[in-house]
Amino acid sequence: MIEWDVKKLRILRTLRDRGTVTAAAEALLMTPSAVSQQLSNLSRQLGVPLLEAQGRRVRLTDAAHLVLRHAEAVFAQLERADAELTGYLRGEAGEVRIAAFATAVPALVVPAVQTLRDGDRPAPEVRVREAEAAQAYELLAAGEADLALSLAAYAPTARDSRFAVLPLLADPLDVALPAGHRLAAASGLRLADLSAEPWIFGGSGPWSEITTAACQAAGFVPEQAHSASGWTAILAMVEAGMGVALVPRMASAERQGRDGVVMRVLDADRPRRHVVAAVRQGAEDGPAVARFLAALREAAEPFSRP
Repeated sequence: MIEWDVKKLRILRTLRDRGTVTAAAEALLMTPSAVSQQLSNLSRQLGVPLLEAQGRRVRLTDAAHLVLRHAEAVFAQLERADAELTGYLRGEAGEVRIAAFATAVPALVVPAVQTLRDGDRPAPEVRVREAEAAQAYELLAAGEADLALSLAAYAPTARDSRFAVLPLLADPLDVALPAGHRLAAASGLRLADLSAEPWIFGGSGPWSEITTAACQAAGFVPEQAHSASGWTAILAMVEAGMGVALVPRMASAERQGRDGVVMRVLDADRPRRHVVAAVRQGAEDGPAVARFLAALREAAEPFSRP
C-alpha cells in the first residue's frame, strides 16, 4: 500500500502553481531546502521520480502530474469535510473570507452581509479584502480566502480542478452622457449612435477591453479621448462634457448626486459583463459559504432589471 502524505502533496501542488522551489517556499513560509527535502521524501514514499532538472530549475515529471490529478480530488473532499465540520462546530454561522474587485464590494458584498445580518439565523462572520482577479485567485488557492469575486474573463477555466466557478450576474452596461447632450433624451438609443463621440475608459486592463469590444460589436472603434480607471474620475469627466462612457450598472452608487450625468439603458445593443464567484473545489457546500453565495445572488438580482 502506497503511503499518501497530504501535507507533502500540497507542497507539490504549490510548486506546480508557483513554478520554482524558491517561490513555493515563499508561499508556504518554508525554506527552499525544506521544500526540496519534503518532495524528496514524497518521491521515496510514492516510489516514482517527481522532479527532474531543467537547467538551473526543476520541473514536474509526468508521474508528478498524474499524482496531482488524483490529489485534487482528495483536496476537494477535504474541503467538503472541513466545511461541514466547521458548520457543525459553529452552528452553521462560521466565517467567510471574501476577495472581491472594487465595484463588487459596495454593490454585492455589503448588501449580502446586510441580508445575512437581518435574517433569523446567526450570520457568518465576513472578512472582506479588495483584490483584482489575479490576487483574488492566489488568495483562494493559498487558503487565505474562501470566496473570490471577479469578472468571468479573468476566472480560472473549467480545466483548473482546484476551483468551482459559479455564474453570479450578467451586469448590464449603461451609457453615461452629459446632461445637456443632444442624445440624452433620444428614444431608441443605440451604441452605434455614439460612434463619433469622444470616449472615456481605461488605458489598459478589463475596462478598456470591455468598452472596445462592446463598441466594435456595434460596428465602430471608439475614439479614446481620456483615460481613467476609477468611476469617480470617469463620471466627473462625463459631467463636465468631456466625453461619454459605458458604466456597469453595479457602479450605480458612484453616480449618486451627479445631476450633470444622464444614464441611458441601451435599447438594442445591451452589452454586459459577466461576474462570477469562485471557491475551492468542494467548498461550495459548506454552510457559511453556501449561505453567503445565496445572499450574493439575492444582491445581484436588481442589477439585471432596467
